[in-house]
Formats: sequence, structure tokens, C-alpha cells
Amino acid sequence: MGNVTLFSGFLLVGFSDVPELQTFSGVLFLLIYLAAVMSNLIIIVLITLDLQLHTPMYFFLKNLSLLDVFFVSVPIPKFIVNSLTHNYSISTLGCALQLLLMTSFSAGEIFILTAMSYDRYLAICYPLHYHAIMSSGTCVLMACASWATGGLFGTVYTAGTFSMPFCGFNMIPQFFCDIPSLLRISCSETLVVVHASIWIGMCLGVSCLICIVISYIHIFSTVLKIPTTTGQSKAFSTCLPHLTVFTVFIITACFVYLKPSSYTPSVINKLLSVLYTVIPSILNPLVYSLRNKDIKQALMSLLSETRIQEAHYIQHIQESSSDTVPDRSQIMFS
Repeated sequence: MGNVTLFSGFLLVGFSDVPELQTFSGVLFLLIYLAAVMSNLIIIVLITLDLQLHTPMYFFLKNLSLLDVFFVSVPIPKFIVNSLTHNYSISTLGCALQLLLMTSFSAGEIFILTAMSYDRYLAICYPLHYHAIMSSGTCVLMACASWATGGLFGTVYTAGTFSMPFCGFNMIPQFFCDIPSLLRISCSETLVVVHASIWIGMCLGVSCLICIVISYIHIFSTVLKIPTTTGQSKAFSTCLPHLTVFTVFIITACFVYLKPSSYTPSVINKLLSVLYTVIPSILNPLVYSLRNKDIKQALMSLLSETRIQEAHYIQHIQESSSDTVPDRSQIMFS
């Protein structure tokens, strides 16, 4: 305990020590970040503007896309700036804020995905009672509970992590602040608060996983009883995107948070971190847009309305300009 050092900040490890490769990775991540944000914003705009998409399923999908935008906007812009400026330092307050937001948004995504599985369970297994149970008030309450629980969970995690002293090297073997790396450089002998928060997080995650598994067991058993293959494929088409998104998110999160942390960062660990922070945000819009006819129809309707408005605007400009141009006979008379 005599070598305890109070840090004023941390050093995040990039993907390369070569300045040219640092710049290249910064530009590459900028393009990936823009693609992730724009695709999720398109989903949010379509669901907001199209009245046909004002259903519980798309309400939760809009919340999921919003969480994806916030989640990917926490670590990636900082990494882009660090790569372009070749400066990988981050303040203690910035690291704590990054950990708080990433933990809160990731926990919120798990709860929203759990709510989406419950929505699909009611829609397929109890279609007659679906609209009575999944009212607008119930959907808003479930979404607010997911956001609030995620924020509370992130606060407990962050407070427990930064309540302990750090010693040794202040280098974090990641391009963002994560709990395993911070625990690695901690020199506290009592990690009761941190371990308690980790166990709470694992219990909540396992509980959500169990709820989703139970929901899909009932869903699959109900779908297999449908006599027509058309009805079965239609029911599966509404469930497979959600199941794909949840599986990818859980697998990438387990690779990042359950792997043993080390002082020496490896390329595989960095790639897994990229998968966890970027892939779900890009995959979610692709999965729901490529396999969803309602989203495609809403996008085509929005594009057609945009073209019509542009045509009306051009016509209005042409008519206005023709009214203001004087006739040749009037010019000669004057």
C-alpha cells in the first residue's frame, strides 16, 4: 500500500503505435460511427413519422435504436479524437462518465430486449388479449423502467469501481474504460461494493436471459401448432430479428466483460471490444430493415413523399419566377 498512486487520469491503448495507422483507424472508425448513427436515426425517424408503425413492437424498437445511438456515441468519438490527435489520455472524470454511460446504456438495452421478447410472447401466444395488455401506458412504463433501471445499475457500478484506489500503471488495455481493466489496476484489498454490484449485474442479466428463453419456448411451441406454413413463417419473421440481435449483444458482451484482463493488450481483445461497441449498433438496423416489410414500406413512402415535395417546390419556384419576369411587349411599351 506504500506504492499507491492517485491518478489524475488514465491512458487508453490504441490499435497501433504507428502514427499513420492511428490516423487510418481514426478515419475508419469515423466512417463506421457515421454509418451506425445514421442507420439508427433512420429507423427512429421512420417509426416516428409513419402512423402504421405506432405499435408496441416498433415503439420498443425505436427505444432500442435510441440506446444504440447513445451507446456507440460514448466510446467511439473519444477514440476517433485520440487517434487523429495521437493523444490517448483520458481524465478520471471522463473515464468515470464513460463507464457510467456505457454501463447504463448496455443495461438498458438488455431490459428493452427483454420487454421486446415479452411483447412477442403476448402477440403470438395471446393475440386476443394483446392490445388490452400492451397498451400505450404499459409500453411507456416498461420503457421508462428499462431506462431508469439501466441508469441506476450504471451508477452503482461506477460508484463502486471509483470508490477504490488505483496503483501501478494507469494504462487501460482498451480503447475505452471498462470494469475488468480498472479492477486490474486497483490496489484495494476490499472490493465488497464492486463484487456486490457485479453479482447484482450478473443476476439481472441471467434473469433477463431466463425470461427471454422462457418466452421463446412458449412462442416456438405456439408457432409450431399453426396449421399453415405461411402463418408459421410470418410469426417466425417477427421473432428472428429480435433473437439475432439479443444473441449477438450477449455474446459480444460476455467476450469483453467475462474474459480475464491483462496488462498486455492483444489484438483479439481489441477486436472483441470493437464487436461489442460497434457491431450491435450497426447490426440492429440491418436486421430489422432487411427482414421487415413494414420498415421497407415506410422508407419507400418517405422517399416518395420527399420526391413529391421536391417536385412541388420546384414547380412553385418556376411559377414564381415566371410571374416576376416582365413580358417583352411591356418592355417595348415602356
